[in-house]
Amino acid sequence: MSQITAADVKKLREQTGAGMMDCKKALTEAGGDFDAAVDLLRKKGLAAASKKAGRIAAEGVVLAKSTGQSGVIVEVNAETDFVSKNEKFTSFVDALANLILERRPKDLDALKAMDFDGENTVEQALAQLIATIGENMTLRRFSRIDVEHGTVAAYVHGAGKIGVLVGISGDVDEGLARGIAMHVAAANPRYIKREDVPASVIEREKAVLSERAQASGKPAAIIDKIVQGQLNKFFSEICLLEQPYVMDTDVTVGKALGEAEVVAMVRYALGEGIEKKEEDFAAEVAAQVKG
Repeated sequence: MSQITAADVKKLREQTGAGMMDCKKALTEAGGDFDAAVDLLRKKGLAAASKKAGRIAAEGVVLAKSTGQSGVIVEVNAETDFVSKNEKFTSFVDALANLILERRPKDLDALKAMDFDGENTVEQALAQLIATIGENMTLRRFSRIDVEHGTVAAYVHGAGKIGVLVGISGDVDEGLARGIAMHVAAANPRYIKREDVPASVIEREKAVLSERAQASGKPAAIIDKIVQGQLNKFFSEICLLEQPYVMDTDVTVGKALGEAEVVAMVRYALGEGIEKKEEDFAAEVAAQVKG
């Protein structure tokens, strides 16, 4: 067995990101064989990742990137907000976004199976990151938008708390395109235009508005006009093109765009829909005292 030096341990730590003692143990177990030690740490990393898989990961980061006519948005979750500031984590998410832009995976399973760095798949690289940082992490979702004639604007708000992609067809100023993406982040429209709103949603809203109008005691002859007016207000609240543009509230988003057309939009809010565990620390302490 070759002698294990501090330089060997340092080199292994830099390559794998594992702790110093773990690196020393791996080198010892591998008889000083560097490549074998790397493999041992990878295997242990996968095991460590599986142990953490049941823990809730609702923090992390949302990243949106654009290359002009193509854009990607991806959400990777972790257990705590601290991880979103970890350079290894943010570098992984950035590399992931670039991979999606370049390789165009069709879904999460295809993405996880893709080669990440010449040695690991995306799934293996994530498992190593879990072992290195010590938190459960999940690759939750991604979307991409491509436009043939136009631009894809990307915007990230709050250090990765909200991410937006907007695909705009036609000639549009770069500043305006970014402004529309910022508007989507702030106003959270549910649809691009009123034609996109499902008939079931419209009928449900009409029923509520009609019942309210009838209860007001207004004459039946004008109830339809009242309902239509309130329905228009409803559309202006949920449809992007009818919302007052946040950068200039005197015009709607549709008016600000002119001849250009929004053809797609995606908005991710970090952790939305993930049920977070509520910690009752008082009860936990009380239980420990009684025990």
